Amino acid sequence: MKKLLHPAQTRGSANYGWLEARYSFSFANYFDPERIQFGKLRVLNDDVVAGGMGFGKHPHKNMEIVTIPQEGALKHRDSMGNEGIVESGDIQIMSAGSGVEHSELNANQNEPVKLFQIWIFPETENVTPRYQQKKIAPLLNKNTFSTVVKPKGVANEDELWVHQQAYFNIGEFTETTKTTYEVHNRAHGIYLMVIKGTVIAEDETLNERDAIGIWDADTITISATTGSKALLIEVPMN
Repeated sequence: MKKLLHPAQTRGSANYGWLEARYSFSFANYFDPERIQFGKLRVLNDDVVAGGMGFGKHPHKNMEIVTIPQEGALKHRDSMGNEGIVESGDIQIMSAGSGVEHSELNANQNEPVKLFQIWIFPETENVTPRYQQKKIAPLLNKNTFSTVVKPKGVANEDELWVHQQAYFNIGEFTETTKTTYEVHNRAHGIYLMVIKGTVIAEDETLNERDAIGIWDADTITISATTGSKALLIEVPMN
């Protein structure tokens, strides 16, 4: 088993006035040659967007983009004709594929919106762009990690999926819990970030926004305290 710790305070940061960002991996003006990506996980940004502001219309290509608002709501619009609100409690997936343009603006003029922006390298390039959005709560079982996003070839018709052998899992713990996560493939690794509370992963204690990467393992032992919430992303390492 191999482990890589990313304490919250070691992340990159930027304040653009309208946007306060924390970068788990090199992004925009933050560059660290030791933190380019974790396997096929390229971006995990922890963003706070000021009221009425946001990411104007811009292009993407050949990237699986997952957005998870934590507080507030985003107003989404894209070149595929999708338009609507993505609020806290939702998860949004956009396969940029052969090319797409979109905007994500704070839907509230007076309150900030807080969100995770996550990019995964696809296993197939230049696919037809696509969009999905769902409520997270119906997908979760308490006191364990529930898979909310699966690979295309594994997901059922009504499930969220991406063009990669990646699994997104969310754990919400109403009581102190010890659980074991089984990795789908020995060639995969997991990147675990604590959203709130305290989680112990393979004897490493993680607090809010601390993260750990673990690979070369078949199973991972995780303990969470009451009130904790965490995001666990499994991705191919090569």
